[in-house]
Amino acid sequence: MARAEVSVVEAAGRFLESFKRPVRLLIAISGGSDSTGLLVALATLCAAGRYPGISLCACTIDHALRPGSAEEAVVVAALCARYGIPHTTRRWDGDKPATALQAAARAKRYELLAEAAIAAGADAILSAHTRDDQNETVAMRAERSAGGVGLSGMADAVLLHGAVWLFRPFLAVDREAVRAFLSAHGETWIDDPSNANTRFERVRVRQRAGVGEQGNGGGDRLALSEKAAGFLTRNVCMENGAFILATEAVDTALADCAAWRGLLVLAATAGGRVHVLETASAERLRAFLASGTLSRLTAGRVVFDRRREGLFLYRECRGIERLVVSAGEAAVWDGRYRVSNGSRGSIVIGAVGNDGHTDGQGLRGPALRARKAMPCLRFEDGAPVTGDVASLEAILAPYAQFLPRFDLPLAAALATVLGAPDFPSPPNE
Repeated sequence: MARAEVSVVEAAGRFLESFKRPVRLLIAISGGSDSTGLLVALATLCAAGRYPGISLCACTIDHALRPGSAEEAVVVAALCARYGIPHTTRRWDGDKPATALQAAARAKRYELLAEAAIAAGADAILSAHTRDDQNETVAMRAERSAGGVGLSGMADAVLLHGAVWLFRPFLAVDREAVRAFLSAHGETWIDDPSNANTRFERVRVRQRAGVGEQGNGGGDRLALSEKAAGFLTRNVCMENGAFILATEAVDTALADCAAWRGLLVLAATAGGRVHVLETASAERLRAFLASGTLSRLTAGRVVFDRRREGLFLYRECRGIERLVVSAGEAAVWDGRYRVSNGSRGSIVIGAVGNDGHTDGQGLRGPALRARKAMPCLRFEDGAPVTGDVASLEAILAPYAQFLPRFDLPLAAALATVLGAPDFPSPPNE
């Protein structure tokens, strides 16, 4: 057996062996060499009867971005049929953004894959990213990294939308090995012309001379996450809508990169933001905290309120839009809360301070200011909403849509502080 085939089959086999209970796996397949190789390798191993508890299905996402994409999905469906794998196609309909198209397409792809997995009763999604993709990702992130955070590249597993885990079994496999494996099995693949379009950053990085083995640093990122989680668990509490750190904890955050990482993710959560502060804002925050000044600084929609008793973090009461949630529906408000409406009428949710309901219940200082940015639920006629007809669930914006496995300890610690639901563990743990 050719060495290329061994590397592909071994990677697929090790992955299947990691599951200790019956599972259904959804393979994300575009028809390109990587995803075709993943499907063929897994289908071949499962057909041999070595993994009776594992069943496979597949899904193609048609982004509808170029002519012929629908026809390519039909070709992929035929491939899956040859291997006896149930297949479905999900299409990205509607207008497409004029800028940041690849990022939008990636987000929509994951959203549609998560929906397809839930509909198929799948326990996990499989994506065919290879070592080549990993090296490109690390090279891209190195060019825009803030203090080295993010240089770990892609995680081997990611929780999508807090509901479905996505695995990348081929992260240690070279693309050329996958293509050699397919050729040995008489299989062809579809070449996406966008992979040669230099409008996209990844393509430019791929074509650049000298982009080679970068490493992934996953172990370092996990260690950073575990240390950041310990810092938050020991030093952060939440009262009246504000996160509170003692003065000593602020000093620790300034001196320790893991604690600083924890503080930045905590701030993103307080502000309902997916991303942590940009480098310039983070440095401005560091300078403010290092000065010891008893004052307030606002960055990333968060007020950092330095008092003698410690540091208070809370959402600033600006730019908080009202949200109308129809009867029987659920929606996310301000990136901080998921609102579920179990009533028969629409509910309007806004900030306490913006809706004129400023009763501070005897609160003062940071507690009063934090309360003004807390949610206020009313029916459209102004009547207050009671807890038996609607529910509020705190969410962690940095990890609500996309949680890498190596950040799971940090996310779990944040959920505990915030009183948010626990994240599910990967199904092979």
